[in-house]
Amino acid sequence: MSTEHISPEHIESTVAPAPVEAAPAAPTGNPALLGLPAFLVGGIGLTLYLIGYLPAAAVGTLVPMTLTVAGLGLLVAGWWAIRIGQGAVGAIFTVFATFWLSYAYLVLSLVNDWLKIPADSVATAQATFLIAWLAVFAVLTLATLRLPMAFTALFTLVTVTVALVLVATLTGSAGLLIVAGVGAALFCLVAIYIFVDGMTQELGGPARSMGTPLVH
Repeated sequence: MSTEHISPEHIESTVAPAPVEAAPAAPTGNPALLGLPAFLVGGIGLTLYLIGYLPAAAVGTLVPMTLTVAGLGLLVAGWWAIRIGQGAVGAIFTVFATFWLSYAYLVLSLVNDWLKIPADSVATAQATFLIAWLAVFAVLTLATLRLPMAFTALFTLVTVTVALVLVATLTGSAGLLIVAGVGAALFCLVAIYIFVDGMTQELGGPARSMGTPLVH
């Protein structure tokens, strides 16, 4: 068979095109469905401690709640959010994760005297920790005013609670710790509301009102 009259066009028409691989589907989901319950475990434990239900001598009980549940759970939720392109949500979850992890380490350090802090400096050490985190939570609140009101209320209550614990630590006021416990209970209730809304929508239900953002 002669190939003298086979044109390049004929060759191209007889060669099957290579199959085009479909792009992998982008990951999806709602990281808040993991992050909020993890946050609540730490928040509820802190509430019970501040109002006096959990004795000061048993404060180590908070470590597994804040370290293995709140801290690690929020880290996973933060990674999940960043993975699906929700940078702001990922940052918020990761900030709260590092708070709970550092809080757990502080409790472990004080209970076991790892840092060798003199007894008369323990309150100052705790205050230093609280001042740093109070600044972070205040900035986070201001930076997220474009979010619906429910989220602003959550961050504001967290900030106020940390501020109350700071003042109570510096003054030795047990009454202020109880007030701070009420603040912690309130931010837990707001977190529950947000979680129920997210889960309801995930299961095909209607969205609940989250409120109008303060900044548009």
